[in-house]
Amino acid sequence: MFTILVVEDDAKLRQLFCTVLTRHGYRAMPAMNGEDALEVLDKEYIDLIICDIMMPRMDGFELTRTLRDNNSQLPVLMVTAREQFADKQQGFLVGIDDYMVKPVNVNEMILRVGALLRRARIISERKIEWGDTVLDYDTLTVIQGPASIVLPQKEFYLLYKMISYPNKIFTKHQLMDEIWGMDSESDEHTVVVHINRLRERFRESADFEIVTVRGLGYKAVKRG
Repeated sequence: MFTILVVEDDAKLRQLFCTVLTRHGYRAMPAMNGEDALEVLDKEYIDLIICDIMMPRMDGFELTRTLRDNNSQLPVLMVTAREQFADKQQGFLVGIDDYMVKPVNVNEMILRVGALLRRARIISERKIEWGDTVLDYDTLTVIQGPASIVLPQKEFYLLYKMISYPNKIFTKHQLMDEIWGMDSESDEHTVVVHINRLRERFRESADFEIVTVRGLGYKAVKRG
């Protein structure tokens, strides 16, 4: 069971978030501000933090900065009424992982929590297991049963990205920016070429396939 620390000075909202998280199978821990949160972190193993910005004694920015200064990679989802770009920018600069503006749709919050936890697990393990397929990030290797193949770097990153987010549709532009970089001189046809190579390599895979969503992009889906 994942443990989520809810850092919010509004008692009703804090209780709401904790209740919703509990109903979805998480263990929720409350804290009234950043200082209280640090005390909890000293005693409990926490998997993810949901925190407000504006809180007495220690706000969400300072809490996140303290965590990152101490080399903590704990995922932080910031929830706040402050919706100006400058506030979001400051949040990401100090090290938050995601941002939601109040009033919060709690169903969306649960989806974001799940995505952040999945991403944190993938980053920490640097491996993805999907059926009998294992993607090893450090060696650029795809293992399927007794067989393994070392992929060219861009092909591996492309496959790893899509399998990290099963069923999520990525546009060619998104994949180009994330895998090749926004300053790349390559065009989006490069993505098509690499997708076709991956399809050819893994056309016999029993675990996954890369599907074209007409007019939108590509997604990795489970087979069977």
